[in-house]
Amino acid sequence: MREDTIVAVATAPGPGGIGIIRLSGSDAYSIGKAITATDLKPRHAHFCRFYDREENVLDSGITLFFPAPNSFTGEDIVELQAHGGFIILDLLLRQACMLGARQALPGEFSQRAYLNDKIDLTQAEAIADLINSTTEEAALNASRSLQGVFSKKIESLIDLVTNLRIYVEAAIDFPEEEIDFLQNDQVSQQLCAISDQFTSVMKEANQGALIREGMKLVIAGKPNAGKSSLLNALSGQNTAIVTPQKGTTRDVLREHIQIDGLPIHIVDTAGLRESNDIIEREGIRRARAEILSADRILLVVDAMAQPGLDADLDELWQDQQNPPHSNIPVTVIRNKCDLTNEDPGLTKFSENVVINLSVKSGAGIEILRMHLKACMGYLDGSQGGFSARRRHLDSLEQARELFLHGRNKLQQLGAGELLAEDLRLCQSRLGDITGDITSDELLGAIFSSFCIGK
Repeated sequence: MREDTIVAVATAPGPGGIGIIRLSGSDAYSIGKAITATDLKPRHAHFCRFYDREENVLDSGITLFFPAPNSFTGEDIVELQAHGGFIILDLLLRQACMLGARQALPGEFSQRAYLNDKIDLTQAEAIADLINSTTEEAALNASRSLQGVFSKKIESLIDLVTNLRIYVEAAIDFPEEEIDFLQNDQVSQQLCAISDQFTSVMKEANQGALIREGMKLVIAGKPNAGKSSLLNALSGQNTAIVTPQKGTTRDVLREHIQIDGLPIHIVDTAGLRESNDIIEREGIRRARAEILSADRILLVVDAMAQPGLDADLDELWQDQQNPPHSNIPVTVIRNKCDLTNEDPGLTKFSENVVINLSVKSGAGIEILRMHLKACMGYLDGSQGGFSARRRHLDSLEQARELFLHGRNKLQQLGAGELLAEDLRLCQSRLGDITGDITSDELLGAIFSSFCIGK
């Protein structure tokens, strides 16, 4: 299929000043020349008419020709820039198909760029992330990934793993050297360097994934603690109904907000308590399901109520066989500090952050906003960062586990052979990220989510 010529509309559907038809493949030039009746010079803008097979003028506009291999896809590319109406673009598209092109599949232009070594897989995914960005920070991160920032960090990590693997395997192949891996400073230093690099890259990748996908923030707590009022305060609108009656919120409410360009998906849930009401019980069941899928939980408690925070935290994880305390961070919101005459502020309770605030007066809400920004890794004036996806995090985690397994076997048994094998598998998992070692099934899943014209 890579030998044929593909065509697609590269601009968004709907009327506009300019619409672009893009061709890529060995016949792109001949098709472009037939439509424009013009000899196309490389990288020159040609103003010309566009003709159908009966030599009727369809439109006029700009034509650009980028010969292989110096093009986005690495193939001959022709772009026809016409007026941006649906009918005229459809006419040009059909004309290109009649001259031998076929309509491109989703993401096929980017896929050809990847297959022709113009970009790696993380850069290809960054194109889709840049197009689909919903915040300024997400767009900047995607742009940095497209420029190769993420790829270079992965390549640096692969180089460290490869160098250690070469050294270990060479020592195994020449046993007369009698190298003691456990006492060898070079091996020890390289193990530490790889471990530090994993920590750094995974921290940045997790932050990039949060900024790309948004943080899921679940508001939980007992009835009448102020959960729905907190949702309204953060969203800036009366999304949730607020009444003095307990059990007002019975279903899950969702709101999408931005804090300084950082996307947050807020979920308000039913109050956690024992209930005989079948509808309220279903709401509580759904609330607990949302809690387990949260990136962070805001546990809202009434500052005037008894008992203390230990009981509220126990209530949060009630009925959970394996409470995921270590996996899901909890921020405790002590609401109604205006009634207890406490100053708004941030403190610590055990391993949890506690924020005193008053939803009614607004005192402390800005402290909460700053806290949420910090949780997403945001620092004013910070530069850097890149876009990351869930599959990148999974591959990084698998690679790190393989590295740690090999290091532990070396430390416990002095087995360089086991370390070498785990380093080989670790290297393979890292290669999945940039596409050095990638299955056809994964490629199909990735590029199928792209726009047709990309």
